[in-house]
Amino acid sequence: MIQLRITDYIFVLFLIAFTLGVQAQPTSEKQKVDIKSGYLEIKPEIPDAVIYTKDESGQVYVVHEGVEMWCDQAYLYPQDNFVKAYGSVRMTQGDTMTMNSAYAEYNGNTSFAFASGNVILKEPATTLTTDTLYFDRVKQQAYYRSGGKVVDTASTLTSNIGRYFAETKKYQFLSDVKIVNPKYTVNSEQLDFYSESGGAYLYGESTIVSETSTVYCERGYYDTREDTGYFVKNSRIDYNNRILYGDSIYFDRNKSFASATNNIKVLDTLNKSIVRGHYAEVFRDKDSVFITKRAVAVTLRDQDSVYVHADTLRITGKPENRILRGFYRARMFKYGAPGEEATSGKCDSIYTSEKTGITKLIRNPVLWSGENQMTGDTIHILSDKVTDKLDTLKVFKNAFLVQKDSLGYNQVKGERLIGLFTNNELDTISVLKNAEVMYYARNDKQELLGINNTVCSYIEVYLNEQQITGTKFFKKAKSKLYPESDLPPNARILKGFIWRGDERLKTVSDLFKDKPMPVLPKIQGIPLPKDEGEFFEDIPLDEIDLPENSKLKPEDLQNRKDDPKMKTREEESDNEDGDGNGI
Repeated sequence: MIQLRITDYIFVLFLIAFTLGVQAQPTSEKQKVDIKSGYLEIKPEIPDAVIYTKDESGQVYVVHEGVEMWCDQAYLYPQDNFVKAYGSVRMTQGDTMTMNSAYAEYNGNTSFAFASGNVILKEPATTLTTDTLYFDRVKQQAYYRSGGKVVDTASTLTSNIGRYFAETKKYQFLSDVKIVNPKYTVNSEQLDFYSESGGAYLYGESTIVSETSTVYCERGYYDTREDTGYFVKNSRIDYNNRILYGDSIYFDRNKSFASATNNIKVLDTLNKSIVRGHYAEVFRDKDSVFITKRAVAVTLRDQDSVYVHADTLRITGKPENRILRGFYRARMFKYGAPGEEATSGKCDSIYTSEKTGITKLIRNPVLWSGENQMTGDTIHILSDKVTDKLDTLKVFKNAFLVQKDSLGYNQVKGERLIGLFTNNELDTISVLKNAEVMYYARNDKQELLGINNTVCSYIEVYLNEQQITGTKFFKKAKSKLYPESDLPPNARILKGFIWRGDERLKTVSDLFKDKPMPVLPKIQGIPLPKDEGEFFEDIPLDEIDLPENSKLKPEDLQNRKDDPKMKTREEESDNEDGDGNGI
């Protein structure tokens, strides 16, 4: 083996380079890979290579069109404009990217680099580690497919396949993608990550799991540094005993806040209730849900669903002390037992407490049990806290019980009304204090006997299948049966009577009767990424430009058929009709 120093044998180096250059006769004017420093070795057994080894001045220094490389030893093949680097290899491109590895090779003709052995690629905001990395300087892209890890300022990202776009500072991750952060873990089928902003775009089935919540979506965006996100396409957030669904969901981890738009559903798994609407806000720390735009809450009670609607619904409190408040144009509805009619109500505002089992209809309330209309200043409905069955009905001040007759209205009036339920059906009503009755008395053949007007201390009314079957008067003061002809129509109406039968809710859809459908915003979805093409060009094996002395084989520079492929918007446009979310 012959050994020379560059500084002492310039002429020899020139002669070698000239001779090799004449043999190569390149057809294109590619800039040559240049060795700037190192200890020169010529091995006769490797006639095509010029070998440089680090010396006391430092490592071997290699340059080519803006790329600088340092290594312990370099094999330069001038004929192929190709270099192989061994030992503590460091390659830089400008001042923005540095790659370290145990081994690397670089093709000056194609500006293509390959690195293996504890590869570390650093750019200003992230550090990528893998065992094998390809870097195309023409495309300004790096690629791995044997597993890699990217460490960001806030998180660690791993995947089986990864691609880095130097110009846009974007990573594309594919296959078993995971982001690990001290606060949460992200799993996704496909993910785009922008290193400058920390923004991550999720594609395919994806989850964000933390101690307090789990986010699921099939299309979404998450800011890994600000801890905020936007999710569309089958998106939901699980908060232990509460699940939020929506066409689009905004999430702020710092504020424990989420908002959802269009086709909202909030499922309470402990209290067996569902809230629907088209805009919702959830404050996890406050156990608070705000929902509007056709908002309705549905509570399951002993196989009977109770529906509550208002312009705005607010649900607060822990599961055992949950409170529902409905504001403005509130309505409620419950289907009757088989063969019976529904129970329904209307008021300005409604209040329901899970702890006390009370429902309050506030301001101008009306309640119907089948054909029976009840009104008063305020109406309370109490449920058994153990069985959740309806227990007691209370109407305060100016209480009225009215049932329509073919000739007029049967009316019971008093200061207060108390009703008792059996198996969720109203069967006994007591009207207390200054009670008064006006009803059409009939015999068993439903023939009119007359119009009865009675005034007493209190009255009990008995019902079966929502029909009045009996009446009892207590401490009766005055009672009279008038022939129909003796009592003019205006005298048949008790003072304060109002008939609201045309407002009665007969089906669930009547909850929204006379209320226009809200105008829903068009959801601005998140499109799939554009098709960037494959990293490796689709070139036949025998046409791949690969130096003979490279460790790589032509098949190493081909895309593998079995590797998962990126989903792109072009593919979506061709194969999907859309999901209605503007995605």
